[in-house]
Amino acid sequence: MRGDDRQAYDRGSNIFSPDGRLYQVEYAREAVKRGSASVGVRVEEGVVLAATRRVRSPLLEPRSVEKLHAIDEHHGVASAGHVADARQLVDVARRSAQIERLRYGQPIATEELTTEVSRHIQEYTQSGGARPFGAALLVGGFVEGEARLFETDPSGTPYEWRATAIGGGSDGIRERLKERYDPEMGLDDAVALARDVLSEEDDVEEEFIAVAVIDDDGYRAVDGAAGADSDAE
Repeated sequence: MRGDDRQAYDRGSNIFSPDGRLYQVEYAREAVKRGSASVGVRVEEGVVLAATRRVRSPLLEPRSVEKLHAIDEHHGVASAGHVADARQLVDVARRSAQIERLRYGQPIATEELTTEVSRHIQEYTQSGGARPFGAALLVGGFVEGEARLFETDPSGTPYEWRATAIGGGSDGIRERLKERYDPEMGLDDAVALARDVLSEEDDVEEEFIAVAVIDDDGYRAVDGAAGADSDAE
């Protein structure tokens, strides 16, 4: 009696199936889709990152659910998927930014930062005894007057976007972004767009949506109710 032949490939993150698939990477992508959604919108003035905080209990403080992370004053990250995996990748990004600053005395370029994180992710798709990261990131940056927005996925492949979404319901959110995104819009309009497409997906209340902006003034959180800068960490 033979078991399911696919199980052998399921258990190995560095073993290709006969049809050229890495099942562990595909499962990691499914883990991202089961996470709450995050959105990134790039405009000329900067980048907006927004994320839904999934609160599983009324006793849980929504602000304790971290989906947005400052990397340095020029970069921020929004995550979807396993929170612990995302935190490890955020640490990789922060170290890369610090090394660039200490070595060259200048901020790391957003594309280079994304490449460093993607390289780290990709190593876990070909190493024995390790599993791929079950998290995806949106990396936004504003360096030398230029706004950039990238996505990393569990395969270690980076993509650059004008506007996109990751996590649960991302396909529907991207469709709404495609209909409403305007590259000429201002930063305030981009913040409103990010909030709208997230709230429409799962009818999320405003307090459960975290928003951050990266522009010429650096990375900062945005208050949900008033739309003003927040003093919260």
